[in-house]
Amino acid sequence: MDSLSFEIKARCSDSGRIRKILLARGASFRGLDCQVDTYFRVPSGRLKFREGNIENALIYYKRNDQKNSKKCDSTLFSCTKKTPLKKVLTEALGVLVVVDKKREIYFIKNAKFHIDRVKKLGSFVEIEVFSRKGSVGVVKLKKQCGFYQKLFRVRAKDLVADSYSDQILKFGKRATGKGER
Repeated sequence: MDSLSFEIKARCSDSGRIRKILLARGASFRGLDCQVDTYFRVPSGRLKFREGNIENALIYYKRNDQKNSKKCDSTLFSCTKKTPLKKVLTEALGVLVVVDKKREIYFIKNAKFHIDRVKKLGSFVEIEVFSRKGSVGVVKLKKQCGFYQKLFRVRAKDLVADSYSDQILKFGKRATGKGER
């Protein structure tokens, strides 16, 4: 994989507080991105095509679904909005689910932060600390992720184990009555 990261995702009831903390720490605000992630049917991991105003990429990743900080191995292929890649993948693999969100993007060194508003799901904060080609060790990455989790006062009950794609799929099953009762 091209990148190793540790990350958490949590429900966020006060995005203004998170934003203030980030800006007080000198975070670089990259902008508000309206993103549509199309997830494809693959035998393992997750493959998504991201279309946004800021970020456009094909992303493949493997990550365990757990609420604590989790290791994520990923490969990212940056592309333009006009690429036929999405059409090719849709025809070859089939679409699993589509996630539509508004995402504020911030950086502090090797840490990326998202304040997300996801259609059908609500508000979230994501913390992702990353290492390109092993430049930062696993222990340090995990420690950094924990530092930001404490700084943002993310409570254990707000942590989310799975991806937005999994949550949208569960939401759909609940809405149609096909989910677990």
